[in-house]
Amino acid sequence: MALNQIAIIVTIVTATVFAFIGVARVRGLRVNLEDYIVHRNSLTIVPAMTTVTASVAGTWILFSPGETASWAGIAGLSGYVIGQAAPLLAFGVLGPKMRQLMPQGHSFTEFVWFRYGTAMHLLSLSIMLFYMFIFLSAELTGISLALSLIANVPLGLTAFIVATATVAYTSYGGFRASIATDQIQFHLIFPLLFIAFVTVVTTLGGIPNSFSPIQDTAPDLTKFTYLPGIKFGVTLIIAICAANLFHQGFWQRVYACVNDQTVFKAFSISGILVIPLVLLAGLFGMIAVGFGLPAEDSSIALFWLILEIFPAWASILVLVLALALVMSSMDTLLNGIVSSLTSDLPRFLPNLNVHSLLRFSRLITIGFAIPAIAIASQGQSVLYLFLVADLVCAGSVFPVFYGLYSSRVSGKVACTSSVLGIALGSLFFPGPSFAAWIDIPFAGDFLISFSTALLSSTLLSIVWTNIRPRDASTKFNFGKLRDKVLLISQ
Repeated sequence: MALNQIAIIVTIVTATVFAFIGVARVRGLRVNLEDYIVHRNSLTIVPAMTTVTASVAGTWILFSPGETASWAGIAGLSGYVIGQAAPLLAFGVLGPKMRQLMPQGHSFTEFVWFRYGTAMHLLSLSIMLFYMFIFLSAELTGISLALSLIANVPLGLTAFIVATATVAYTSYGGFRASIATDQIQFHLIFPLLFIAFVTVVTTLGGIPNSFSPIQDTAPDLTKFTYLPGIKFGVTLIIAICAANLFHQGFWQRVYACVNDQTVFKAFSISGILVIPLVLLAGLFGMIAVGFGLPAEDSSIALFWLILEIFPAWASILVLVLALALVMSSMDTLLNGIVSSLTSDLPRFLPNLNVHSLLRFSRLITIGFAIPAIAIASQGQSVLYLFLVADLVCAGSVFPVFYGLYSSRVSGKVACTSSVLGIALGSLFFPGPSFAAWIDIPFAGDFLISFSTALLSSTLLSIVWTNIRPRDASTKFNFGKLRDKVLLISQ
């Protein structure tokens, strides 16, 4: 049987197994809307940790860290590691705070609505939906490109199989189905990635033989003092950390934990576990450079290396890993989008009953998957859109979450600071061709762009808040959140 046919069969079987697990987990259970989008206070430390870790690990692990390491070296890869771990550690602190203020909450956009008002809510909701949809499209594009490279499987076919299976159990069982599949996917991701790494290193003659060629071809990549790597690493820390705080899938898991201590421990452990995960994946890129990875193939460093040294059948191992990664991430993204829209919708359409909301939630899941399949079928990079999403998150992240701790920051301050931060950051942001679009100093520099967006919105928020009159009328009553944010079933 040809490798192409084997790859298609493995894809169908793997995707079907995950879909079956997701459906079986909730079949026969009464799934109400609250369970569908949050499954509140149900997860102890281990299940919470596994679902968080599986959710953060997508097919990006097989592409982005290796690409980063292939040109930014160990310094850039270190930034990637920190950037991916930092938001999880931040959720361990912000999550309990949000639960205390809104014990019956569902999403961070709910917090923004009641804390800041309509304008800031619409801005935050737009940012979150844009970011998560681009993430969803990137995941589906990644797995489609991986199968195309490994076994010449048509992009559209892969996207359709994976998306259909993921939507099947996600739309049927919602958040609970996602948690069920995450438990299985978590136990596959680490062993399969470790086996792939050990196999590569062993085939190349051990660790010294695997990494010594890079000292001859690109010695700067092994130095923590490599300036381009440092700049890109810092950029990644800002971009990834800011964007992940707008990831509704993680806020769902904050509310799914049984208590605040579980939130802190589960997210903190996941933040630690993601470090070796990203590091291992990135090292594939450095090894590949030493063995002649062409610059134009840097985004597929891991697959290039595996195809160079593995027998064809062994690439199926990586295929199963990629499928576990993409489905664990995709179901989180779909559920996150549905959760936020469903919890916000009653404020726009108060006459909708719970059954209509549940039906609407399932339709949203399908609705977002269809254009993602279309995008993935084209096989085009969504990197630029991803970076745009990261920039708007960087410009808004401090104003949004400043209001968790300061009662004096207003919706006007938060919204204006965010818009100004995004605008100033965009002046230095590259155009679609990744060249400067305006003739000013430092134009086209990602680090300057992201730093400007973050720092300007942060400074404006702090200064403006502290020069406002200090009287009772300028203070927000946090007790309102507890009173106004209620269970949807009520």
